[in-house]
Amino acid sequence: MKLGFIGLGHMGSAMAANLVRAGHEVTVFNRTPGKSSSLIALGAHEAATLAGACGGEVVITMLADDAAASDVALGSGGIAESLSKGAIHLSMSTISVALSKRLAQAHAESGQRYVAAPVMGRPNMAAAAKLFIVAAGDPAAIDACKPVFDALGQKTSTIGAEPSAANLVKLTAIALVGKAGIDRRAYVDLLTSTIFTAPAYKIFGPLIAAGTFETAAFAAPLGYKDIRLALAEAETLRVPMPLASLLHDRFLRLFAQGGDNLDWSAIGGLATQDAGGQQGVATSLVQSAR
Repeated sequence: MKLGFIGLGHMGSAMAANLVRAGHEVTVFNRTPGKSSSLIALGAHEAATLAGACGGEVVITMLADDAAASDVALGSGGIAESLSKGAIHLSMSTISVALSKRLAQAHAESGQRYVAAPVMGRPNMAAAAKLFIVAAGDPAAIDACKPVFDALGQKTSTIGAEPSAANLVKLTAIALVGKAGIDRRAYVDLLTSTIFTAPAYKIFGPLIAAGTFETAAFAAPLGYKDIRLALAEAETLRVPMPLASLLHDRFLRLFAQGGDNLDWSAIGGLATQDAGGQQGVATSLVQSAR
């Protein structure tokens, strides 16, 4: 397939590399220059402008937050203005439900297609093409994206025809998806066949046990962003999420002690500190990594 890929952070670079290795014609673009050299060496093309990455059948975005995703997709010279009719914007990063709905509407008005397919997994899983993917959107558009999913992940779960459902599922819990009209059983099947078969425990347990939180594979501010998005949607639907509120406050405590550059699993280290095992996150966790 002829693909565009926008967003070359730790996750995006690994994902784009796997698409090149799978034989796709990939054109990459990153708003901050200097991140494409290894991909060019693999055989990717580099676009000089954002619009230059939008000439294929599918353009994939893997961006840090709502602000970046909105700017890239809806800003002047962005995806909605540049993508050809019938082409697909495949959004694979974690964004809010509200923004996902805006993107779906904007692309529909432009005669384009939009699929939300956020991923579960860390950069090492992205590099190994072992991500778990949650996809939602028009079934024909999802089917067209199947070669992309096959090159990036070990399992793709389709959650519905409304793209924002995938974003909600990525962020949320059973009570919230049920109230939003998403099939609870499909959601539970997704969880028990992906991250709760044990990989999450195998990945994060050793990090927390060793107190090794640098270099961050998934930076704490990104985890905090996900919690904020989940709580915002919970407020909209009037669903209490006390554990999410607790995590929100734990992230704030981590940041207050200088943990902005740590891996998000460093919030697990706070429990050790609470038990008297550490002097403080900023002192012990950061200094131990130096």
